[in-house]
Amino acid sequence: MKRQNETRVSEFLLLGLPIPPEQQGLFLALFLVIYLITVLGNLLIILLIRIDSRLHTPMYFFLSVLAFNDMFFSSVTVPKMLVDMQSNHKSISYSGCISQVYFLIIFACTENLLLAVMAYDRYVAICQPLHYTMIMRQERCISLVAWSWLISFSHALIHTLLFLQVSFCDDITIPHFFCELTKLLEISCSDTSLNKLVILTEAAAIASLPFICIIGSYVCIWATVLKNPSAKKFFKVLSTCGSHLLVVALFYGTIAEVYLFSSPAMSGAKEIAASVMYMIVTPMLNPFIYSLRNRDIKQALNLFADKVMFCKSTT
Repeated sequence: MKRQNETRVSEFLLLGLPIPPEQQGLFLALFLVIYLITVLGNLLIILLIRIDSRLHTPMYFFLSVLAFNDMFFSSVTVPKMLVDMQSNHKSISYSGCISQVYFLIIFACTENLLLAVMAYDRYVAICQPLHYTMIMRQERCISLVAWSWLISFSHALIHTLLFLQVSFCDDITIPHFFCELTKLLEISCSDTSLNKLVILTEAAAIASLPFICIIGSYVCIWATVLKNPSAKKFFKVLSTCGSHLLVVALFYGTIAEVYLFSSPAMSGAKEIAASVMYMIVTPMLNPFIYSLRNRDIKQALNLFADKVMFCKSTT
């Protein structure tokens, strides 16, 4: 039995990105730029919402929390990936791998729940506009975000504690650029049936229920619009919800590509590329999606730029 050779490993080896050696420098620069844009872009969104009183509304409060989450979601894996791209020995300690799994689950789950909360906010704004301020009061907004974090922490803790019971033998190579939970279970030589069962039930529920809520919210929104259809109302709803819908499509589309539509025939390179999209590219795109399609954010950005220019001119 393989259980005789089980051991508590001190580190794992990461295969990293499937990039030819002669192109490592180019991709290193590319991902470094993407990461810097992600951090600075999301920080700018948070700053604009903080300093502009016109943006002190539930919608922008949730957007600032989403920007905060995206910034850290990307930071869990990208710095380590950038270091590994310059190293011949792409290893990660056992404790580092556990930490990466834990925080990845937290931020991915929080992103999932926040998108559902934002869809609910748009539903109330469009379907119950007269009661919006009463329903989406500050206490409720804070409570929705707090519950999202609490559920995410609990969700991550369950999977991390179960993973701590898993043992490994000789194979400690992870065919990915980060500690991906399902890949870790594949190289384990202990019984992982309980881990897989929890992923199939609890994790699937955590992932699917918010998505169902998002779909339900938009069904109600469009049903409300179609009761008294008009071009003005249609474009107003599209401008209000378009950015959120695009972010939802990017996030769930790439995750579905990795976890639902992948098959044994799917190459590791394609699976890694899909992971790069939802873990690295999507957090970078979110600030641009919201700012380029949002008049309030543009106005706040122009006001901020004017203040910066004024401060420079007076010094």
